[in-house]
Amino acid sequence: MNIKKLIILTAVGFSTIGCTTAQQKNGNFGKILKGVLEEAQSQTGPLTENEVGMGIKEALINGISNGADLASKQDGYFLNPKIKIPLPPDVQRVESTLRKIGLGSQVDQFLLNLNRGAEDAASQAKPIFISAIKSLTIKDAFNILRGEKNAATQFLMRATSNELTNLFMPILEKSIDKTEATKYYTDLAGRYNQIPFVQKINPDLKGFATQKAIEGLFTLVAEEELKIRENPIARTSELLKRVFGNK
Repeated sequence: MNIKKLIILTAVGFSTIGCTTAQQKNGNFGKILKGVLEEAQSQTGPLTENEVGMGIKEALINGISNGADLASKQDGYFLNPKIKIPLPPDVQRVESTLRKIGLGSQVDQFLLNLNRGAEDAASQAKPIFISAIKSLTIKDAFNILRGEKNAATQFLMRATSNELTNLFMPILEKSIDKTEATKYYTDLAGRYNQIPFVQKINPDLKGFATQKAIEGLFTLVAEEELKIRENPIARTSELLKRVFGNK
């Protein structure tokens, strides 16, 4: 903020004070002046390392919080073509055969239940991601701030994917079991594998489902990051406004 704007803000503050003598008696004089000076002060000076670090972490936490909220709603995965979990490759390879032998409805139900499992697991994803975000260093934060539009999301993927997979897999496995996606997949694989001379379907589902569910969450985090970088309205705190407004 330049000197001219500071003078204008201060003048507005004193003008407001002068017009409300009664309010002065109630102690509002100091509050108004303090607010004017804090507004001026909060937008001046170079960014500190601490501000950049905290700002990037806040942006990532907002991104995963908003992304997980979107993903965990009913149809959060299933009706979002960007993150909808497809049929596993083995099922895609034999989908037409499964439908020809009368298992089309089971294929469709399995696909729905698989995505329902991801939606259920997404509701429990926040603490895992937020814990990983806290490991971000000051150097990482500056590189992210000056990087590409999805630099924060890419960093989080590189730094945490293995750990996230290990932590998230049992959650996802419980969720797809709860929605009976695992049962449908096992039944489909068993029925298909009974056909003579066919290449067998692998009935292990959890690795594929975990990978796709995490990829979907990162896709939503990247969208939230882009909003914060490009849309001032998405910067919902003074810290985000200062860090991303002064990049």
